[in-house]
Amino acid sequence: MRILANDGLSEAGKAFLETGGFEVLTTRVAQPQLAAFLQNEQISALLVRSATQVDRALIDACPGLQLLGRIGSGMDNIDVAYARKKGLHVVNTPGAGAESVAELVFAHLLGGARYLHESNRNMPLEGDSRFKELKKAYSAGSEVRGKTLGIVGMGAIGRAVARLALALGMRVVYTDPEHRQVILKLSFSGSNQSVDIPLEGMALDELLADADFVTLHLPAQQNRLIGARELGLMKPGAALINAARGGLVDEQALLEALENGHLRFAALDVFESEPTPSVPVLMHPGLSLSPHIGGSTPEAQERAALSLARQVIKLLGKKQPVK
Repeated sequence: MRILANDGLSEAGKAFLETGGFEVLTTRVAQPQLAAFLQNEQISALLVRSATQVDRALIDACPGLQLLGRIGSGMDNIDVAYARKKGLHVVNTPGAGAESVAELVFAHLLGGARYLHESNRNMPLEGDSRFKELKKAYSAGSEVRGKTLGIVGMGAIGRAVARLALALGMRVVYTDPEHRQVILKLSFSGSNQSVDIPLEGMALDELLADADFVTLHLPAQQNRLIGARELGLMKPGAALINAARGGLVDEQALLEALENGHLRFAALDVFESEPTPSVPVLMHPGLSLSPHIGGSTPEAQERAALSLARQVIKLLGKKQPVK
């Protein structure tokens, strides 16, 4: 049985599948040629990341497909409902990249709180001529201990973010209609000790008005979640971080909130027009930016690949290899 990992697969995941009796191809096939390749090569399972689109036309053109797998949490590039209607298995790895995304959120959050996103731009240009002025400007950065972090979406990533926030001494509030009561288990490295922490849930508008920092952790939505109205509800001097999906935030409204000083800073790992973010977004000094790398650490990719490999083996009837 043949598998195409069209957007790549870690060596550990590939080896796991091969030990289970599968032939794994990692050839990168361009979207226009993908249907023909799947048919000609008799591919039974297609594994993708975000780059490959799996729509109705592709599914209809490839009746030999039995399984679609997404290396990652979001599946907005796969027509999941139609695939399942056609009898295909559709699987993903929602928790594999949670720690990596959470750490990136805090890289942006801590960097923004201490103005590192601006300092790293200006020190190479003016550090030798305006050192004292830059020092005075960036000494206005604040600690995060004692501040309130508002988490929108309390899935695996939201919970990983909450754990880091609690470790830094922050107050955590959240909103999520699917998780109305959240009790977070904190485990301590190097010991068997753990503690359960109940978190405070609230409506979105209430959270926006209450939090010093707001971070988004939701799948793609039909409409923007954060626009001019929602940004206006946020505290003066608050900050917004989006490492979830680009379409969640109205970028023009975000730029205006930064320009008029309502928001202190914002951070984006995802953009409305990937892979070509708008120039005003890329150039704005109040934005801390990264190129959609939230779950793209080697550790996260290996966890995701192994998780997906286990699901493929289970669903397609192969025996799981003995380790």
